[in-house]
Amino acid sequence: MPLTDKQKVGNTGEDVVVKFLMKQGFSVLDRNYRRKWGELDIVAKNKDILHFIEVKTVVSCGTNPTKEQKDWFRPEENVHPWKLKRLARIIQTYLIDKKVSCETEWQIDIASVFLNLETRKARIRWIKNVII
Repeated sequence: MPLTDKQKVGNTGEDVVVKFLMKQGFSVLDRNYRRKWGELDIVAKNKDILHFIEVKTVVSCGTNPTKEQKDWFRPEENVHPWKLKRLARIIQTYLIDKKVSCETEWQIDIASVFLNLETRKARIRWIKNVII
């Protein structure tokens, strides 16, 4: 089944975040870990801490958006309470499925990716250690 435009944008955003994480010294353990009740976009590890990273991507076509336009939409706001509840459930599934020790520290991060199609550049806003 072919990917929708939304899925292509999401995959591109995830690719950008993976490259960013690797430059920061992270090891990417999994991408798109899926079960019926949820999905983890990226699972990465850095300094013995597991990071479950939810990626939200938006596209702009303008070459020079104003500060108001940049601040107007925050993709991370699409991580609603019901999404956090689903994340908690899929994280517990992942920890059990992968036999992760109870001693292992973990956290949820949100990576907002802003893709500019004209300049072919991306900007990432990384929110670390979101509390659910």
